Amino acid sequence: MPWIITKYAITAAVVVLVSEVAKRSDRLGALLASLPMVTLLALTWLHIEKQPAEKITNHAWYTFWYVVPTLPMFLLFPRLFNRFGFWPALGLSAVVAIVCFGLFAWAVRPWGIKLL
Repeated sequence: MPWIITKYAITAAVVVLVSEVAKRSDRLGALLASLPMVTLLALTWLHIEKQPAEKITNHAWYTFWYVVPTLPMFLLFPRLFNRFGFWPALGLSAVVAIVCFGLFAWAVRPWGIKLL
C-alpha cells in the first residue's frame, strides 16, 4: 500500500507542477505538458515493478500510435474555445479525438497495427 501511495503522490506532483508552471508561462507549461512525462512515469513504474520487457516495450509502442490521432484536438481546441467557451470546446475536442482515433486505427490496420 505505501508503494501505490508513493506512485500517486509522485504522479500527482508532476501534474500539479505542469499546471502551476502553465499559470506562469503559457509556452513553458505547454512544453512541459507536451513531454511524455506520464509515459515516462508509467514506464518507470512498470520497470521498478519488474514487469516483463515485452510489456514495457509494448506500452511505449502503443503510446506512440495512440498519440498521433489525438494531435488534431490540440489544433481545434483553441478555435472552439474562443467560439463556444471551455466546456463545449473540451467536449467537442474530445469527440474529435475519438473520431480521429477510430479512423486512424482503421487506417493503420492493414499494416498490422491493431489499436482496437
